[in-house]
Amino acid sequence: MTPFPGSGLAKGLAVTLRTMTKKTVTEQYPDTQPDLPPRTRGVIGLFEENCTVCMLCARECPDWCIYIDSHKETVPAAVPGGRERSRNVLDRFAIDFSLCMYCGICIEVCPFDALFWSPEFEYAETDIHELTHERDKLREWMWTVPAPPALDPGAEEPKEIAAARKTAEKLAATQAAAEATETAEAAQAAEVTEAAEGTGVAQTAPEPADPGHVESASPTDPPEGQS
Repeated sequence: MTPFPGSGLAKGLAVTLRTMTKKTVTEQYPDTQPDLPPRTRGVIGLFEENCTVCMLCARECPDWCIYIDSHKETVPAAVPGGRERSRNVLDRFAIDFSLCMYCGICIEVCPFDALFWSPEFEYAETDIHELTHERDKLREWMWTVPAPPALDPGAEEPKEIAAARKTAEKLAATQAAAEATETAEAAQAAEVTEAAEGTGVAQTAPEPADPGHVESASPTDPPEGQS
């Protein structure tokens, strides 16, 4: 459907009118911190444990404001006779926020979720050289990163969570089946043992004698005292 001429102008004026009718509220900053949107682009926090020094963020940065230094270390073999491996160890991770244009490309291209947006914005300096923040400061900002928003009710479950859940359910079902089998075998063994013990008692135990019963002599047996 083609919009009629002037519809865009009408929508813009409607937004202006709605804004004009709202009451003006003055926020008492810095005594009261502003309520920022959850996706505010303040500064970039670094989760150092996830960084593998792949250099993707530094290569893709259009301002070249990310500085990374590292060295290689040899990791011993995990099993006897195995092969030693080498891994990159992060020495320096710094961002020059005097050059950063907050495009977010570094966060998007990071394959290991080591960079996140933080809503922190109070990092003004009197010297431009102090706007280059090292990894210690970036790590402090990491703890101010808000939690990710909840998924929509109709959204699909993430593949990682679905795979982990299926694996856990399969493992629980296997353990339950093994426990049921062990319980059945133990019950069957107990029944066999009880049956064997009952049969042995019936064959070996003598019948109790009746004290009031006197056996009668057979007619063919001679009387006592006669041969």
